[in-house]
Amino acid sequence: MSNRRTRRPAPRPPEGTPAPAELARGARAGLADAVRVARWADAALRPGPGGTGASPDGKGTLSDATAERAATELGLTPAQVRADWDTARLAGLIEVHGDSARPGWRLRAWDRDDTAVLRGWVALFDAWSLAHPAPDDLAPAAVAETVEAMPQVLSFLQLSAGPVPVPQLLDLLDQRVTELRTERCEIPYGPQPQPQPAADPADPAALADRGDEAPPLPALLDWALHGLASVGALTYADGQATLTPLGSWAVWVKLEQICVAAQSPAGHIEQSAEDMLRGCARLRPNAARAEYRAWLAARTVGSAVTDLLTAARGEDALLRGLAFEALRVVGAPAEAEVRAVVEEPPLRPYALLWLAEQEGADPEDVHLVLTRDESTWLWVDTAAAVADHGEAQLLVRHLESAVQPTVPALLDEVRRVGHPRTVQVLVALAAAHPDPALAKAVRRAAFQVHTGGE
Repeated sequence: MSNRRTRRPAPRPPEGTPAPAELARGARAGLADAVRVARWADAALRPGPGGTGASPDGKGTLSDATAERAATELGLTPAQVRADWDTARLAGLIEVHGDSARPGWRLRAWDRDDTAVLRGWVALFDAWSLAHPAPDDLAPAAVAETVEAMPQVLSFLQLSAGPVPVPQLLDLLDQRVTELRTERCEIPYGPQPQPQPAADPADPAALADRGDEAPPLPALLDWALHGLASVGALTYADGQATLTPLGSWAVWVKLEQICVAAQSPAGHIEQSAEDMLRGCARLRPNAARAEYRAWLAARTVGSAVTDLLTAARGEDALLRGLAFEALRVVGAPAEAEVRAVVEEPPLRPYALLWLAEQEGADPEDVHLVLTRDESTWLWVDTAAAVADHGEAQLLVRHLESAVQPTVPALLDEVRRVGHPRTVQVLVALAAAHPDPALAKAVRRAAFQVHTGGE
C-alpha cells in the first residue's frame, strides 16, 4: 500500500475569469502612466544615490526639481507625475533603496513577462489604501478598521459576480467592524448608558445621532470603494459597486492562497513562523512558495517579516535559509527590515544576497556581493543545515560548492571564520566522505578547531 499523498489538483479560477494574458493586458493598460514615468526616470536620470531624483527622506519621494522636469518632458502636471511615481513605487516598478529610488526588475520584465505584470498589479491592489489615502477628517482608528474589514466586503463582491448596492455593502461593513471589535474584546469600563436602538448604517443622520464614538461608515465605505476603483479593482457608480475582471481574479487568488494552506499537507497558516518553516522544509520549492504566500496573506507585512527574521536568528541553520526564501516572496516591502540586519553576523550573508537580488543583480553573479570570509561562513552555515536535516551524500556534494580551489584551503578558511558549528560540520563531513585520506584531514581540522591548536 502506498503512503504517498495524492497531490491536490491545481485550482482553477471561477468560470468566466479571463486568461492570464488578457488579465495582464488589462493590468498593463491600467498601469501605463506609471510605467511611462518609471521608464522616463530610467532613461533620464543618472544612477547612484540621489541620482533618481528622490528626496532624501528614505521613502523614495520624488524631489520637486525632478517632478518639474518630468512634467515638462512628458507633457504632464507635477501632480500627475507624483501620482504616477507613487503608483510605480507601490507596483514595484520603482524600488526604494535607502535615500534613492531606481527602476525595479519588474520594469525590465514588463513587456515580456505576464506573471511579473500581474504580481505588480496585485502589489498595487494590496496597497490600495496607500494609493488613495483617507481624508484627514476620518479618524485613523476607523480607517484602520475599514482596511481590515474590506477583504470580507471584497469576498462578498466576488461571490456576487455582479453589481451590489452600496447599502448592502454598508451593512456588511458594519457587521465586520463589530466582529473585529468583539474579537479584540473592546468592552469599555465603568457604568454604561442605556442601550440605544440600532442605527441604520445607510443613514448618515442616524449615525451622527449616536455621537462621535460611532465611525462614519458611509464616508469610510465611500473612501474605500473609491480607493479600490482608483487601482482598477472595481467600478463604483450609481450607488453600486462591481469587481472588474482583475479585481475578481485578485480576490480569488487571495482566497485560494488561504484555502490551499488550510487544506494542504503542510497547511501551517495559523502556526508560528518557525513551525511554518519547518513544515515547508520537505516541500518542493514551488509548493513551499505557495505555503509562504498563504502564510503571509494572513498577516500584516511588518509582523510577518519580524517573525521570519526572529526565526532566522535561531540556532537552526535550515530555518535561516528558509526564512530568507520566504522573505523573497515578500519582496520589496521587507527591504528596510532586511537592510537593518546586515550587521548581524549570522544573518549578514543571507541579507546581502537578498538585497542584491532585490536590486536586480544577475542570479549568476549575485554571490559576488559577498567577501571570501562571508562566502565561507555561508558555506559552513549551509553545511550545518545539511548535517542536521539532510543525508550524508548531500553533505559530500556540498563540499564541491565551496569557493576554495582545494580542500586544505577550504579547511584553513573555515577555521578562520569561526562559525559556531564548525566542529560539528567538519566531524559530520569526515564521517560521510568516502575518501579516507580526505576524511582524515577533515577530522584533524575538526580536532584543531575544537582544541584551538594549529
